[in-house]
Amino acid sequence: MTARCLAIVMVAIMAFGSIGCSGAQVQPTDPQRDPWEAYNRKVHAFNMGVDRYLMKPVAKGYDTVMPDAPQRGVRNFFRNLSYPVTFLNLLLQGKPEAAMDATGRFLVNTTLGLGGFFDVASKGGLPRFDEDMGQTLAVWGWTESRYLVMPFIGPYTVRDLLGRSFYGYFHPISYMVREYDAYYLIAIDLVTLRAELLSFDIQIQNASDPYVLVRDVYLQNREFKIYDGEPPAPDYDALLEDF
Repeated sequence: MTARCLAIVMVAIMAFGSIGCSGAQVQPTDPQRDPWEAYNRKVHAFNMGVDRYLMKPVAKGYDTVMPDAPQRGVRNFFRNLSYPVTFLNLLLQGKPEAAMDATGRFLVNTTLGLGGFFDVASKGGLPRFDEDMGQTLAVWGWTESRYLVMPFIGPYTVRDLLGRSFYGYFHPISYMVREYDAYYLIAIDLVTLRAELLSFDIQIQNASDPYVLVRDVYLQNREFKIYDGEPPAPDYDALLEDF
């Protein structure tokens, strides 16, 4: 067992140990979207333990030694690599013009942007797309899906987790891992992404219920992406019927 795997196992034992000491009954906060809340809260607590003892310290160290401009460049590089996934899902969603725009963006950033490290396309007015199979399944009709927190990889819905299973066949990083065991690419991607999210830690720490905050932000963000930034307005008549 490598040192990295051993560290993860130790953190898992610590996190699950703390979960086991809590015998409080979970009161459902959103039975319709989150019927598995009791289970999800336990996995959320485990993931927070992994983050506290492993991911966050590494991300803070990276953020300390790496200047802001190179950090943005690395994140741009990894976003640029998601083009095959975005392109395919734009086509599957019936958006050929957007797929062509995504292709233009990828070509510009890969060439003029030196492999994607510089986001030249955004400065030129080309829009950025972020599509995945979970969004495609929603466009095809699977609009409602239960919230599910997965160990290590965090919040999903059942629909989005199923869609994620297609991710590895089209994303270049997954291909490199599958064909060449290039796990260092995943490690770099995760560390740089966690560093980018450090500024949000204070909001989670100050939340009255961090679990609910993470869940609601995730679900709202997914809805925002599924409807291309124009989610439907709430059905106020249906809400009034509950009173």
